[in-house]
Amino acid sequence: MSQPRLPFDPIDRAGDLWEEHFGDATAMRLATSVMRVQQLMISALDGALKPFGLTFSRYEVLVLLHFSRSGMLPLSKIGERLMVHPTSVTSAIDRLEAQGYVERVADESDRRRTLARLTAEGQVTVKAATDAVTAIDFAITGLTERQQGDAYELLRRLRRAAGDFPA
Repeated sequence: MSQPRLPFDPIDRAGDLWEEHFGDATAMRLATSVMRVQQLMISALDGALKPFGLTFSRYEVLVLLHFSRSGMLPLSKIGERLMVHPTSVTSAIDRLEAQGYVERVADESDRRRTLARLTAEGQVTVKAATDAVTAIDFAITGLTERQQGDAYELLRRLRRAAGDFPA
């Protein structure tokens, strides 16, 4: 366990004040906690990926390409699968291409479409980067394997209720 940043839980304190001023703070506490955990996880994951010149979002692109049958996907498909705006995909591909991890190629079946293809260097990097993020258990600390599964199922319910995927 690392050294606490504050001598108190700021979300709990905010929840007490919320209740004093607005009413029930249950949903506010949960939403704020999820956002804070996301910040902590991204910071830890980005730290583990820094030696490779990657952020977690660019790492996700490499993994997605690694998982594809041919090692390449249309940029539009990358955005769809990662649920990000096309501008974010273009930016990520620009950076990954500059690093030599991916290359843009024309789609032979539709010359109007551009594909991102994982390079040999990208293949080596995605494997080493995966070792780095798994070494820190994807920044999941303080939960048993069962608790991790329970948390995943609860968050999955929230995503489904928000229309993230079909019920």
